[in-house]
Amino acid sequence: MDNAWGVMYSSMRQGDAPRELAPGTFRRIARFARPHRRALLVFLALSTVTAMLAVATPVLAGRVVDAIVNRTGVAVVVGLAVLIAVLAIADAGFGLAARWQSARIGEGLIYDLRRAVFTHVQRMPLAFFTRTRTGALVSRLNNDVIGAQTALTSTLSGLVTNVIQLLLSLGVMLTLSWQVTALALLLLPVFVLPARRMGARLAELRREASVHNAAMTTQMTERFSAPGATLVKLFGRPDEEADEFGSRAERVRDIGVRSAMAARVFLTALTLVSALATALVYGLGGYLALRGQLDAGTVVTLALLLTRLYAPLTALANARVDIMTALVAFERVFEVLDVTPSITEVARPRPLPDGPVSVEFDEVRFSYPSAERVSLASLEEVTTLDSRGGDEVLHGVAFRAEPGQLVALVGSSGAGKSTIASLVPRLYDADAGTVRLSGIDVRELSFPALRDAVGVVTQDGHLFHDTIAVNLRYAAPDASDGQLWDALRGARLEQLVRSLPDGLATVVGERGYRLSGGERQRLTIARLLLAQPRVVVLDEATAHLDSESEVAVQAALTEALRGRTALVIAHRLSTVRAADQILVIDAGRVVERGSHDELLAAGGRYAALYHTQFTERATVVA
Repeated sequence: MDNAWGVMYSSMRQGDAPRELAPGTFRRIARFARPHRRALLVFLALSTVTAMLAVATPVLAGRVVDAIVNRTGVAVVVGLAVLIAVLAIADAGFGLAARWQSARIGEGLIYDLRRAVFTHVQRMPLAFFTRTRTGALVSRLNNDVIGAQTALTSTLSGLVTNVIQLLLSLGVMLTLSWQVTALALLLLPVFVLPARRMGARLAELRREASVHNAAMTTQMTERFSAPGATLVKLFGRPDEEADEFGSRAERVRDIGVRSAMAARVFLTALTLVSALATALVYGLGGYLALRGQLDAGTVVTLALLLTRLYAPLTALANARVDIMTALVAFERVFEVLDVTPSITEVARPRPLPDGPVSVEFDEVRFSYPSAERVSLASLEEVTTLDSRGGDEVLHGVAFRAEPGQLVALVGSSGAGKSTIASLVPRLYDADAGTVRLSGIDVRELSFPALRDAVGVVTQDGHLFHDTIAVNLRYAAPDASDGQLWDALRGARLEQLVRSLPDGLATVVGERGYRLSGGERQRLTIARLLLAQPRVVVLDEATAHLDSESEVAVQAALTEALRGRTALVIAHRLSTVRAADQILVIDAGRVVERGSHDELLAAGGRYAALYHTQFTERATVVA
């Protein structure tokens, strides 16, 4: 029965026949497998021994029958029985050893691949993550990595074991009786063809179930996240949502019933064909035995070896598809590893001088990268990548923020303010011109030096679903509790956290949704204070806050900016009146610069924006 299940699974997979592998895939697989080569050799040796023992047992069973028929003696029968028992124990021992070795290789390979993919993805630019579907990327780290592991363990060992078992069984059977062996092989098409046909049907049902399962998973993931649940509560239709989910679940249920029945019919048919073949072996073998051309034990041996012949033959009939299906998972993993990070660290980075840091943009031009440069169609789950992109959005931006100065970027939405800010921490790299910190091109700094020097607070500061302490220590892993409280005090959040039952151990929820917007933003500011950067970039940190929360966050920001060079993007112009320099950005260019009073007096774009906001606020108040 175990062999029948193995044959059924193999036949199911033949319906998923993949395309040919990309050139060089086997060479790259060999590189990943190289650290496990000794374990692989041991594993193959154990699999070989197991296959040999599977053939040896039927031969000994036949000799027991001959000894009984010929009345050779009790000692011979008992001796053969003991030998069969010893082989059974050895088979169990070698099987366990092979499984342990397989687990070591498989889990080791999973670890290597997952770590390689995770490390590589961590190096990808922000543009990669803005285009990629998270679920598709996670699938590469889970399903495809496990599929790749299967290629080196289950599929490889199954191939070796089946080949050895087939050759040994066939060789022994031909030696014992070529007539019986020929009869057995004549029935093989009756055994293999239904397996392949039913396998294709089962594979089709499996694919359909996978589509519906994926749709259900997507629906659950989107609806069960905090933002998705909020949207459903506000605009959703619970009954329609439940009906849609139920429809898919019902379809999966029906497919499950059909698959179970198809599998049962499949196994029953295989068992029946095997039983008929065994009956033919006993019939022809018994006839030859009665005529004195075969021994009775030989007939029993042939019948037992028949089961060792059919299952491997059927499995090997699908071997190519099995191997290709497993190995294509390697190709999908390599596909991610082949996406070249567009932002890299120089081999010999320059050190950043101690003390306050200046920020300088020198005729910077920038275009957002096209999809083909940073993404994969399979990770975006589209047929063809978006061909748009590459249009210049920053045109010769030039300014300088002296050490300790606050420079504000203002302008309408889409003017390029956030794009300018993203070039300082190298979320993107300029296409032309230079971004400098203390006179050093940011591309010449190491990533750790850049992270230590530049701190960023965005308008939707992200928090992990973890404790307050863990979220804070993400910026400073070695920080003490005292330092955490100092940072919370500076962010005007100490009193709130102390009032919580679990204090620093309070879990903030997914993306910090257990906190209010102002509290979440102040916690990100506390994280910034803990990191102690010398340059602070604030990307509309108070844009979505109410007046009361804005006052609290502004007080925290005052603490965060003290003694630091700051680049502040502000939607509310009232918050940047005290800036040392205000840059008005329009269509990717600096169109005005100066202090608040100077720009108001100039009566240009800034004055128009300011008066518009003032008029809108006056209208709202009235």
